[in-house]
Amino acid sequence: MTNTGGIAVTFVDPRGNAVEASGETGDSLLRVGQAAGLPLEGTCEGQMACSTCHVIVAAEWFDKLTEASEEEEDMLDFAAGARRTSRLSCQIDLTPELDGLTVSVPPESNDARKM
Repeated sequence: MTNTGGIAVTFVDPRGNAVEASGETGDSLLRVGQAAGLPLEGTCEGQMACSTCHVIVAAEWFDKLTEASEEEEDMLDFAAGARRTSRLSCQIDLTPELDGLTVSVPPESNDARKM
């Protein structure tokens, strides 16, 4: 993907299709994913009171993220399909070091906004 100044992110949707998106430094991964049409509900609007923005970070990118807080870890306990590299997309802010980040939206995701 050609990057025109933004931070490139590849989302893998619940059906396994790659969705290319980009955001700016400081954008939350949740907002970038929502803008790209992915089923990331974000019911609590980034307040870490739900797990409806759960994503699975590609293993090669996981250690490049800031460490999850205890509160985020607690919320991930409620996330459907959680794995070792699961994170809440509302807690990932884009930085230049994350250019090329790949995350998957779990098949268990359900966006009530689109029902």
